[in-house]
Amino acid sequence: MIRFGLQVPSFSFDGAPATGRFDRVVELATAAEGSGFDTFLVMDHFQQIGVIGAPEEPMLEAYTLLGALAPVTTTIRLGSLVTGVVYRNPALLAKIVTTLDVVSHGRAVLGIGAAWNEKEATEYGYEWPDTGERMDRLEDALRICRAMFASERATVAGTHTRVHDALNVPQPLQPGGPKILVGGGGERRTLRLVAQYADACNLFGDVATVRHKLDVLDRHCADVGRDPAAVARTRYVTLVVAPTTAEAQARFDRLPGTERFGGDPSAFYAVGDPGAICAHVRPFLDAGVDGIVFGLAPGTGPDDVALLGRELADHFGSAAPATT
Repeated sequence: MIRFGLQVPSFSFDGAPATGRFDRVVELATAAEGSGFDTFLVMDHFQQIGVIGAPEEPMLEAYTLLGALAPVTTTIRLGSLVTGVVYRNPALLAKIVTTLDVVSHGRAVLGIGAAWNEKEATEYGYEWPDTGERMDRLEDALRICRAMFASERATVAGTHTRVHDALNVPQPLQPGGPKILVGGGGERRTLRLVAQYADACNLFGDVATVRHKLDVLDRHCADVGRDPAAVARTRYVTLVVAPTTAEAQARFDRLPGTERFGGDPSAFYAVGDPGAICAHVRPFLDAGVDGIVFGLAPGTGPDDVALLGRELADHFGSAAPATT
């Protein structure tokens, strides 16, 4: 589903005026599309999150942005990593992602998770249920979106949300609807929901952690009677790339908050020139991961993206474009 994805979590572009902010996103998306990336992703947040920058830094709404990117790209898949389940009624979300699939000619991906940013949610007026209820709501959303993607009329009675004879016309262009990716590695509920309902999961951590999560997912698949090979597995890492490793390291040293990871940040960051990034990726692919999602560190430009994309394609082969 995703071999190499690029996520843009920051819109604080050095030297770009406010009127050119979207233009820079387009440059990043087209650089990714024209090299070795198959999926372009954005966060679903309304203000910047603390691990990346200050809340006052620019943040664009995810699905408005993805819809605007659809006509200026042609093959790269488009989605959010990941949509917070508390922010949208599931039926509305199904319509939004269906619309994205139609306007992109079959390139939408639904990334979704239980959400985590209580401060953001309450500041914007959303209710913040406890973890158990958010997981229940995630299951409701997975069932409702799956049903509305697959049929013009859907009836689903969830734990907290229900739809009755809900129309979804036009249907998505992708047969069966956009692929659904669940973000998170919770071993008791999240990975079980992946096994039950999702096409893919996205994980964090070092090789040992990821391998353990994949084993847990395999056991859940066995419990629910699903072929583990039917679930794609991706791993997220923040990307700090430059033409030389020395330059990449200098960029990493300027990032806020990296000191909290101590002497070995490799569980969270991939730092180096394109060859070094490929070397970072290889052990995860060998461990059973199908793809890598690179979160773009602030200060990384379109030329850096294209340079890495070409190296990834040379090392691992070109990704297949999205098709309807």
